[in-house]
Amino acid sequence: MHTDTERCVRAVQSKEARFDGVFFTAVRTTRIYCRPSCPAVPPKPENMEFHPSAASCQRAGFRACKRCRPDTSPGSPEWNVRADAVARAVRLIQDGVVDREGVPGLARRLGWSTRQIERQLLAELGAGPLALARAQRAQTARLLIETTSMPFGEIAFAAGFSSIRTFNDTVREVFALTPGELRARAARRSPVRAAATPGVISLRLPYRAPLEPSNLFGHLAATAVPGVEEWRDGAYRRTLSLPYGHGIVALAPRDGHIACRLSLTDPRDLTNAISRCRRLLDLDADPVAVDERLRADPLLAPLVDKAPGRRVPGTVDPAEFAVRAVLGQQVSTAAARTHAARLVTAHGVPVDDPEGGLTHLFPGPEALAALDPETLALPRSRRTTLLTLVRALADGSLPLGPADDREEARARLLALPGFGPWTTEIIAMRALGDPDAFLPGDLGVRRAAEGLGLPGTPAALTARAAHWRPWRAYAVQYLWATDDHPINHLPA
Repeated sequence: MHTDTERCVRAVQSKEARFDGVFFTAVRTTRIYCRPSCPAVPPKPENMEFHPSAASCQRAGFRACKRCRPDTSPGSPEWNVRADAVARAVRLIQDGVVDREGVPGLARRLGWSTRQIERQLLAELGAGPLALARAQRAQTARLLIETTSMPFGEIAFAAGFSSIRTFNDTVREVFALTPGELRARAARRSPVRAAATPGVISLRLPYRAPLEPSNLFGHLAATAVPGVEEWRDGAYRRTLSLPYGHGIVALAPRDGHIACRLSLTDPRDLTNAISRCRRLLDLDADPVAVDERLRADPLLAPLVDKAPGRRVPGTVDPAEFAVRAVLGQQVSTAAARTHAARLVTAHGVPVDDPEGGLTHLFPGPEALAALDPETLALPRSRRTTLLTLVRALADGSLPLGPADDREEARARLLALPGFGPWTTEIIAMRALGDPDAFLPGDLGVRRAAEGLGLPGTPAALTARAAHWRPWRAYAVQYLWATDDHPINHLPA
């Protein structure tokens, strides 16, 4: 969109928050870049230039606006919709892969050369992988500076910087403030910050309005695995297995943001943890674009108008969700939770949770690949399906992650015993983040479709749903919401 100057100017002049994170406005006279919704008086059109990323603005010599804080914008929805290699590269960078493995590691995961990655990302985002990672490190550093009392030296390495000098130079260049000045400003804005719980990072996760929290948090709470997830004091809480250690997160819906409290054994996991939480809650979606398309169908329009902004619940761990999808085949929500809880108790890593009742990490594929099938209280065919899945996940023959090709993953899932269209599509929807995944054979979808006067057979419903593309996964959420199931209600 950043190449459509006229449309960008209109968005800036009307201060449309919908486009925050989609493009950035750089002002040539002040050398500052802003989000489109910046509350300051819009600059003259001839003084504006538009960039596809914060990294592109920084690369061109602009610094972040201190008023609208463009580095904290929601992520562009484009990278979740698209499934090409550039989008997959962006999702990996958001996960911190460049910080952990460098550009060669990013290239290896994508099957590209480093030169190809540099060229493609520069063409589409105005910045290469190192610049994109640098912008993300700056944002992570700002979060740690403003929300914790960690020494700056520890923050520098936790955010992924190679030296304290690089950390200091980057913060000054991007924010036009020293780390000390950033912390002092944050203390003036929120004097109670110093009383925060030691070791806990509290932050706000932005999103594009509207957001309907009922089905999003209702789904997570209703399907929560005991010991791994819980709903407590108005927040969804769960354990996280992270690259450098583990963590516990609490997420609660608030007006205009999601309140996030993170407790990490290693602060270097902050970037990855935030990325996982955003995918879990689908916070980078563009609900206006989604609802516009679905509202065009007169039978769906009343559902959209009743509760606009529904999101697709995701996952913090694609492998975990795939296991849970198999456990949930042809059984009730309660039974699926029971089966998962048994696996967690027997094979999960214990953790301490001083603030709640979480006890374990969900066991990884490597731990589950060695389990004795006779210990599983499942039908024999389901045991075979589960063991085949976890072994494929453990040996890498079934990659499920932000960089993996969605259609290839579908094909590999369907090749496994016991995998049909429903299991494959629910994994594509929630584990792979495919916004166009569709479940025409799902009982709840079919029942809702028939009640609305939509076709009742999977083939006919799929044909009708062609008009909903590329947002069929969101249409499923609206259809499910017609039922009075606990997944559709925000817990008390």
